[in-house]
Amino acid sequence: MTTRRGMLKLVGGGVVLAAAGAGGFVAANGPSRAARAPWREAGQETEFRRRALSYAILAPNPHNRQPWLVRLDGEDALTLFSDLDRQLPATDPYDRQIVIGHGAFLELLALAAAEDGYRADITLFPEGEDMDTLDARPVAHVRFVAGEAEPDPLFAHVLARRSNKEVYEARDVEAEKLAAMTEAARRFGVTANSIGNTAMAETLRDLTWRAHLMEVRTPVTNQESVDLMRIGAKEVAANPDGIELEGPFIAAGRLLGIVNRKTLADQSSAGFQQGLDMYQPLAMSARGFAWLSNANQTRADQIHAGRAYARMNLTATSLGISIHPWSQSLQEYREMADLYTEVHELIGEGQRLQMLVRVGYAKPIMATPRWPMESHLIT
Repeated sequence: MTTRRGMLKLVGGGVVLAAAGAGGFVAANGPSRAARAPWREAGQETEFRRRALSYAILAPNPHNRQPWLVRLDGEDALTLFSDLDRQLPATDPYDRQIVIGHGAFLELLALAAAEDGYRADITLFPEGEDMDTLDARPVAHVRFVAGEAEPDPLFAHVLARRSNKEVYEARDVEAEKLAAMTEAARRFGVTANSIGNTAMAETLRDLTWRAHLMEVRTPVTNQESVDLMRIGAKEVAANPDGIELEGPFIAAGRLLGIVNRKTLADQSSAGFQQGLDMYQPLAMSARGFAWLSNANQTRADQIHAGRAYARMNLTATSLGISIHPWSQSLQEYREMADLYTEVHELIGEGQRLQMLVRVGYAKPIMATPRWPMESHLIT
């Protein structure tokens, strides 16, 4: 993700393209089109389960890890597993966020199946669960029942859904739109709340920024993100997951040695500081926040939070609202403990916060890279 501010800072730091060659350089270093092919190909499968899966793989998920493995069972069922090579042990030590991503996947799967008239009967963790870690046991078994579902209007927004990581405009989100977003997420026993540009929002802007700083200034958690950065279109095309850093100015920064994994991991480097300078305006531009919570007593609670979040995100899309998860303060590693306590005392109301997102208006962005559907299938 390259913001205009990030581009200008690279220019200010010495990246100057000769006028005669700038157009060619920009054209040659644009974002990877191949990495976004699954968004263009969704819905083209003829078999109904594969068609539903082609939409489900577009679900939001932490660090874009896409941790889904699927086995097709018989003629009318499938089993969902977690790809244990795609965990986030530093920032998500108990796999809570990964499970939330599975919940979003299941919600998009159910919406896509309903579009074809199939009800998705979902049995969660049919062979048991461990709240401390995911393992090889299935996350869910899904059986599809023909003629038992009506299309959901939210499905129309699946291909336009984004996690918008841009600076948000200086205009507030209407109260009725915030209410519609939260109402859409009040399902599956999940509590949903939101606020506009209030004094509480100012407090949350400060808290979420401090949590972001904690994550990037803690070496092990920052390194986890750095290791998942795909720098330049070639890397993104080869590994269409993780954190994509694309575009001509990223390419220019890479050529000059400003943007690479070593500098982004080095807190004394100009690249690391420019990363902070790029992200702080994002945090401060939030025009409101929304959050989801529940008891978090079982893995099912985490799945339900993911399903609710998918519905919130789709509803925001339908309303022209941008949202972006900014949930570092909800993470469960030692260095984040004080901020975890602070945010729960502020808005937790005795429940476990599962998602915290910033809300606002922003210019449209392109889709996030995705692995093709076939890469998620167990054969």
